[in-house]
Amino acid sequence: MRLGKMLGGGLSCINRKEASPILTRGRKMEVLRVQTIASQEKDGAIPAMFVRAETEQPGMTTVKGVNLEVPIIDFSNPNEEKVLDEIVEASREWGMFQIVNHEIPSHFIRKLQSVGKEFFELPQEEKELIAKPAGSHSLEGYGTKLQKETNGKKGWVDHLFHILWPPSSINYHFWPKNPPSYREVNEEYCKYLRGVVDKLFKSMSKGLGLEEDELKEVANEEEMHYLLKINYYPPCPCPDLVLGVPPHTDMSYLTILVPNEVQGLQASRDGRWYDVKYVPNALVIHVGDQMEILSNGKYKAVFHRTTVNKDKTRMSWPVFIEPKAEREVGPHPKLVNQDNPPKYKTKKYKDYAYCKLNKIPQ
Repeated sequence: MRLGKMLGGGLSCINRKEASPILTRGRKMEVLRVQTIASQEKDGAIPAMFVRAETEQPGMTTVKGVNLEVPIIDFSNPNEEKVLDEIVEASREWGMFQIVNHEIPSHFIRKLQSVGKEFFELPQEEKELIAKPAGSHSLEGYGTKLQKETNGKKGWVDHLFHILWPPSSINYHFWPKNPPSYREVNEEYCKYLRGVVDKLFKSMSKGLGLEEDELKEVANEEEMHYLLKINYYPPCPCPDLVLGVPPHTDMSYLTILVPNEVQGLQASRDGRWYDVKYVPNALVIHVGDQMEILSNGKYKAVFHRTTVNKDKTRMSWPVFIEPKAEREVGPHPKLVNQDNPPKYKTKKYKDYAYCKLNKIPQ
């Protein structure tokens, strides 16, 4: 009996012959792109390396029919104390929230999405021109494999990483040349984002009993990296069996995410997985590991994952607000005393990231 029949037909999607690497410019690719696999699997089969164990499959583990309504915060509310209280409560209790009326025009968000989508629709050879170099220790570039995967499983996603800020850290080699407006749009988006980040850091600082600029100062605001990742999740014949990105917390201080309209973001609540309600034009904010560490555990990094769609392409644009590689991050000195000892080690961000990506205990 075929394995697919044993599971009600679900695994009839599985192609036991793993996908072969493709050739690009005469050299063997280390990783076959998911977008290519999706376009080649005409019979509705997918390679087994994408199929998750039953304990991870979204079809088995998602709470059906319930959208998780994470806090929605109106950034334009003239009652600043109310906005601050909502940000702090959401950061403590949820580790994520959505902000609306954030002064980034909806037409501009559509422009950001449009230039990213156009890049992923370019011929494969053109995308490979800015591929992450083999053996690179940086995340920047176009690619597929991000981190060491449990049990050798892979996410149903391709991505593009590059730094948006600060100017001294930008490598324009990894910015798409096409569409021609890509650079202008992303530089303008970064200007908007810096205002959002400033307001979030000030609110979260005051929520810890600190002066509004103290979190920014200890994080060294001018050195913080804004790392953009564009996720491209092609349609998948068996969306109940795969994940776009497996369960994780972000390494950043904060992540500011713009999704497209295709449902896919899920968060863990009380040990169960729920779809996060899509709110048009909202920015999704994730508290990351470094903010949890800085706050000595008062703010919680959100445990989340992404699913994919059978018929539609899902895309998302997270920007990770991170320390520079050499920056040491630990609990803020004013939040630690004899009664509240540090709950986390102080370490360089590059060392934290290495351990996290390679699944080494911190």
